[in-house]
Amino acid sequence: MMYPQFSDALVRRLREDISNYTNDAASGACKTFDEYQNLCGVIKGLALAERHITDLVRQLESDPDE
Repeated sequence: MMYPQFSDALVRRLREDISNYTNDAASGACKTFDEYQNLCGVIKGLALAERHITDLVRQLESDPDE
């Protein structure tokens, strides 16, 4: 099965992006509140994608016929 390597790499990349964007938000990289809100939305979307991927992998591992 190839999905564990793919999903691990994808989740690592998502977590790296989340970390980078979170550091940007914390360090004051946003010049306006709109930029800050947008960045928060990006972080939220990346976190949601990560959660969906990890849930799917967990489901596939417990029942590969699904």
